[in-house]
Amino acid sequence: MLITVSGPAGSGKSTAAAALAEALDYEHVSGGDIFRSVAAERDLTPLELNRLAEEDDAIDRDLDRRQRDLASEAEDVVLESRLAGWMAGDYADLRLWLDAPPAVRAARIADREGKERAVAREETTARAESEALRYREYYGIDIEDRSIYDLALNTARLGPSGVVGVIVSFVEAYHPDHDEGKSEITGVRYEF
Repeated sequence: MLITVSGPAGSGKSTAAAALAEALDYEHVSGGDIFRSVAAERDLTPLELNRLAEEDDAIDRDLDRRQRDLASEAEDVVLESRLAGWMAGDYADLRLWLDAPPAVRAARIADREGKERAVAREETTARAESEALRYREYYGIDIEDRSIYDLALNTARLGPSGVVGVIVSFVEAYHPDHDEGKSEITGVRYEF
């Protein structure tokens, strides 16, 4: 089974995806792993690759293509990134969206990166706006459209173990015989 975990920065998606993969004995692949792999292939640091990606959309498209290719072949994988649900598309068996209020996400990022909360919130907001524009421009994706997800969860309401507990319960409750149909993904241009 391929399960995607998506959400904005600071939503807890990396923590939850890793714990979910461990609980299910699945492989965990994160967008960050793919990004670091591309950086290594180019003999760059992740920061250097990130700076290049700001000027060259081929880098983003390469990363997204790799997610799409992985999804087309994946078995027993938890794929995690902001766009994992969209990039995996109909290959995904279950698509999950994790989120939290902006102030909570900014606080998490500030704590993780040792920044002031106001700075983290400003940077996170600017990043999200920039990414939303690129997703729409590149692929026709409205990142605010949650209709493709099978489960959306506010991670601010539960601790990490509670979030994972809800997700594991949801995944374990899923059975293909009872599946009346997942949401189709339409209008996306998978042009890499």
